[in-house]
Amino acid sequence: MIDRLEKEVEMLHRHLEILQLVISNEPIGIVKMSNETGLQHHKIRYSLRVLEEGGLIAPSSQGAICTGNTASFVEGLSTKLDGIRSNLNSLGISISDDS
Repeated sequence: MIDRLEKEVEMLHRHLEILQLVISNEPIGIVKMSNETGLQHHKIRYSLRVLEEGGLIAPSSQGAICTGNTASFVEGLSTKLDGIRSNLNSLGISISDDS
């Protein structure tokens, strides 16, 4: 169960890394992203698809670009991550209290 959570967090980290590359370098293609990150093309393609389905990026003839939703997502990201951290911290406290 924890292994699955760990994999999900790693994938989220990759998606956010790809989003940051798009924000910083738009338009940007898969080859440049791979060169910048060292990630395999298929992993970048998957992250791009997830980000596109979430309305955070869009494809263009020159590569991925931001959408009108990107800035507001990034602005709210810190608050959402703080909430997740809080939930995980409380879970850790509950487990150690029960031991």
